[in-house]
Amino acid sequence: MTGAGPLKAGVCARSESFEALDGDVDGGFLILVDHASNRMPPEYADLGLPDAELERHIAYDIGAGPLGRVLSERFRAPGLLTRFSRLLIDPNRGEDDPTLVMRLSDGVVVPGNAHVDAAETARRLDRFHRPYHLAVEQHLDRMIATGRPAAILAIHSYTPVWKGERRPWHAGILWDRDPRLAVPLLAGLQAEHGLRVGDNEPYEGSLKNDTMYRHGTARGLPHALLEVRNDLIATPAGVMEWADRLEPILRDILKDRDLYHIRHYGSLSDEEPAKHGDENAEPGRTYAHGT
Repeated sequence: MTGAGPLKAGVCARSESFEALDGDVDGGFLILVDHASNRMPPEYADLGLPDAELERHIAYDIGAGPLGRVLSERFRAPGLLTRFSRLLIDPNRGEDDPTLVMRLSDGVVVPGNAHVDAAETARRLDRFHRPYHLAVEQHLDRMIATGRPAAILAIHSYTPVWKGERRPWHAGILWDRDPRLAVPLLAGLQAEHGLRVGDNEPYEGSLKNDTMYRHGTARGLPHALLEVRNDLIATPAGVMEWADRLEPILRDILKDRDLYHIRHYGSLSDEEPAKHGDENAEPGRTYAHGT
């Protein structure tokens, strides 16, 4: 994770926690996929869940990893993708968030999480969560050191039907107070004929200590979270269609030199709770984005 200079895009380095897609550290663009994998280390015995559940959105963001890989290759952009299921521990949550380890996800009881205590949570933090975030921090440090702070794009996907209702959006852009990457990306996608794109839909884009807060908001770096409906990127053809759609929009945005400055906009999450619920959340609590 250390060293300097441009690296060949697509050459991967792996740890148990994450996969690093190498790219140009002075390119000003970092791609993150928090929920890229449904992988479970053997000793966790799939948390007692059948294979069918591990193929659903509760275990990972379907299609997000492949889309992140394609964009990393096209932009020669460094990328970081997790290599563990969010059911083990959610990297898109702060360490003190009560949904860090889910016991119930979209109505599915997770047997292997039923009796997780503070000690086991700490083990999972040390083994999975913290190494991923340390890698993000190190990548950003290297990129900032080149004199060109990075714009961060996080890629997620969401289920098309939630609680019996079909969601009307094809995609959504989630953002907090920093408009630099999010607003032009939203405008570019909304200009596409026949595409319905949510502005902080299907989730609110401010969640204290999530990935975007920690690495974007807190560090003053431009950032946005892209949510794509998972049935649209569940196949290689769908992934390529969305990569083709996103590439010209992102290339135009990344030409803006004003993007590459550290500026602190603050966060709505420091003022009020998020409005929308995470589909993988426990009843009785509201959350921002999650899949």
